[in-house]
Amino acid sequence: MLKNIPPILSPELLKVLCEMGHSDRIVIADGNFPAEALGKDAIVIRADGHGACELLDAILTLFPLDTYVDKPVNLMQVMPGDDVETPIWDEYCEIVKRHDSRGADAIGEIERFEFYREAEEAYAIVATGETALYANILLQKGVVTP
Repeated sequence: MLKNIPPILSPELLKVLCEMGHSDRIVIADGNFPAEALGKDAIVIRADGHGACELLDAILTLFPLDTYVDKPVNLMQVMPGDDVETPIWDEYCEIVKRHDSRGADAIGEIERFEFYREAEEAYAIVATGETALYANILLQKGVVTP
């Protein structure tokens, strides 16, 4: 056990967060996301039974968001024609605000299939048990400053 580390972060996930460098990206994927198929060239970490919000909050406790890009946090856009509400996005915004002074301005959206392409290039994908639709989120790591 370690002090001041959110207990939801597994040793494997902590190792990955530590290994990641500036501009590396990590996906927090909902339960419907094809993590294993898209993560063939990435590290896929299973976090079944955990929701995306609690993982996002825990990760951002340790993980600086990139200040060299306008939108270091990106959500998967809702497909045109899908009649889906995304209340989890409001929760994400509140979490990001707690950890980054840019708040909602740090958050962008990426078209669904472009999000999949970006996910294929990610350093890691965290496969959660999140049941909310369109709950996938892509984070770009920044620099730890003194």
